[in-house]
Amino acid sequence: MKNIQLLVYFLAIYIVHAVSEIIENDSDIGSDFKITGKIEILASKDKEWLTNTQILVDGGEYIAYPRSDGSFVINGLPSGSFVVEIVNPAYIFEPARVEITSKGKIRARKVNYLQASVVKTIPYPLEFRERRKTNYFQVREQWKVTDFLFNPMVLTMVLPLLMLMFLPKMMNAADPETQKEMHSQMKALNDKSSIPDMSEFLAGLFGSDSKKSSKSKAVRKK
Repeated sequence: MKNIQLLVYFLAIYIVHAVSEIIENDSDIGSDFKITGKIEILASKDKEWLTNTQILVDGGEYIAYPRSDGSFVINGLPSGSFVVEIVNPAYIFEPARVEITSKGKIRARKVNYLQASVVKTIPYPLEFRERRKTNYFQVREQWKVTDFLFNPMVLTMVLPLLMLMFLPKMMNAADPETQKEMHSQMKALNDKSSIPDMSEFLAGLFGSDSKKSSKSKAVRKK
């Protein structure tokens, strides 16, 4: 009886161990994919940038470093979609999205967060080149004469002066008939008698209304 119990016990341990190995093997399957690529910085002649460069996958879930020739390999990736970024303090690189199927097929395309449905494929293995240098400081704007001349405050001061300078010359250069017309128009504008007083106009308007109302009341009394 004891021998049967021991046999059952050892069989149970063996089955548990075999099942655990199968599960581990299944989990390892699909995690053997890798992403390869190369980094080039055309603006830099030396290779000092290699020491300050990192390759990040999905924001740092997987991290790799470039080799002396700029190439890199990221191992142990499962199937799925990954965003590969190159991080360097002196240069800016455009990220890339890599999609790995369960069968190991790899496709690379540009990252477009605004239009995710738009797919623009890029060559694989990946090739990264610097987009531009990183600017940590804003360039100070240089002073220009046009900025001063087109300033609203300057325009409000200069334009009336120019009009005072050039209008008399234009009037003197005009024909006598046009000068007479301009003088007559200026007199008409300056003549107060030709322009009705607003207070008199309102008084006459309301006065006529009051007269009409008084007449109507008198008719009713009769």
